[in-house]
Amino acid sequence: MVRATATDVEWERVEQVMEEHRVVVGGRALWVVEAGDRAGTPVIMYHGTPGAPLFWDEWRDRAAARGVRLVCYARPGYTGSSPAPGRTVADGAADCAAVADALGIDRFATWGVSGGGPHALAAAALLPGRVFAVATVGGLAPWDAEDLDVLDGMLEDNAAEVQAARAGDAALRELLEPTRAAMAAGDRGALLGQLDAFLDDRDLEVARAGFGEVLVDGIRLGLRDGLDGWIQDDLAFAGPWGFDPSEIACPAGVWHGGQDSMVPVAHAHWLAAHLKDAHVVVPGDAGHLAMVAYRMDEVHEWLLRFR
Repeated sequence: MVRATATDVEWERVEQVMEEHRVVVGGRALWVVEAGDRAGTPVIMYHGTPGAPLFWDEWRDRAAARGVRLVCYARPGYTGSSPAPGRTVADGAADCAAVADALGIDRFATWGVSGGGPHALAAAALLPGRVFAVATVGGLAPWDAEDLDVLDGMLEDNAAEVQAARAGDAALRELLEPTRAAMAAGDRGALLGQLDAFLDDRDLEVARAGFGEVLVDGIRLGLRDGLDGWIQDDLAFAGPWGFDPSEIACPAGVWHGGQDSMVPVAHAHWLAAHLKDAHVVVPGDAGHLAMVAYRMDEVHEWLLRFR
């Protein structure tokens, strides 16, 4: 494990109180950050799609106050982590185990937001005995599930992304490249001003209350080196996940906004039906970003019951 420096990973919010690591897995590098209570209960968090291991100030402060050692790593292909072409959702469990080993962590809880949700579930399914509880927040269900219409109620841009992923790498890359280019060329202020083209009214309200900055910063950072992480995430979601969520033995929680138009609430209902004795929280008036931005402390409180 090698400590990363600001030169290794240049980004606008490097002044955050976080510790950075570089973990090598089978010749690939993973960029890892941690914050909160370093002596606390380990919780490995998975960022969204696209995204990066960037903690909102409130998340970091609340994690520390609750005694949580909050860890997150950039999935392969995102800035700071080597690509892993052809990776499946299940493959992420080995990366998670390697990160935990490198940080001296034996047992831990895990949760993922949005596209990070499936990866948290993979860790819970494939690392039994190490993961003592798991949660998804606005998380995806399998796109190939026969009993789920993954597009029903989804924003047009998100639905187009799902369809491109099903068509393959070339179609997906063509669709996503303009977004990556815009993120690379625009400054934060300009990008914040353009969120109304991508978010519905509920999510815009949350973004304008302060979460928009961490959302934009995370996407810009994650895509700084290219599209590989985003492409590899979407292709993994479009194919077989490589594990069955119903086989997860540890406690599993599902937090999801009832008015989520990025990941429609049908995904939460599918997960609730296929996870054993799932703890389900679905506020009827919440969108996608409200769950991601404001429910972390609640999620941690629930996870820590099982340590």
